[in-house]
Amino acid sequence: MSRPREFDIDRVLHQSMEVFWTKGYKSTSYEDLTRTTQVKKQSLYCAFEDKRALFLKALARYREQCIAGLEELISQDMHPLQKLEAIRGATLCQCNETMGRGCLMVNSSLEFGCNDEEVNREVKMMFVEVEQILEKVIRSGQAQQLITTRHTSKELAAYLNNALLGAKIMEKSGAPREQIDAVLRTSFALVAP
Repeated sequence: MSRPREFDIDRVLHQSMEVFWTKGYKSTSYEDLTRTTQVKKQSLYCAFEDKRALFLKALARYREQCIAGLEELISQDMHPLQKLEAIRGATLCQCNETMGRGCLMVNSSLEFGCNDEEVNREVKMMFVEVEQILEKVIRSGQAQQLITTRHTSKELAAYLNNALLGAKIMEKSGAPREQIDAVLRTSFALVAP
């Protein structure tokens, strides 16, 4: 009979996600994970198999949290331009809160390149889901004549998604908040009619 787990798996997953986000996958050691989570190495192995499995679960957790945050933003009773402004503002706010860490998905994409199918699947899923959220808002705005129809909602969503990703790369590289804000403000203004 196996012993019951003596730690909160969600808490450990969140703490591990923070370590990977700060240090990257390759630079994170098991000692980093055990020190942060206060869980013994053997217990982490039992719960998550290995560091890679824990990392993949952390990536999925990060994606789920980000998408849930965006879904919550766009579910509010605002017109589409206000929703886009809220997304832009949330991105700037995240840049302040993450203190130069950038985006875990972007960081992972840069760290792994195209060499890891499972990491790439999580990264692509995140980018596709963000783009779908943006497209939904843009399509609504186009129907209300609040957003330009010079380009399709899909094209505009891809453009804004790229601007958001660029902002996260700028943040990771140490760009000042004012510069990131200017890029995002300009990008989001270009969707107006």
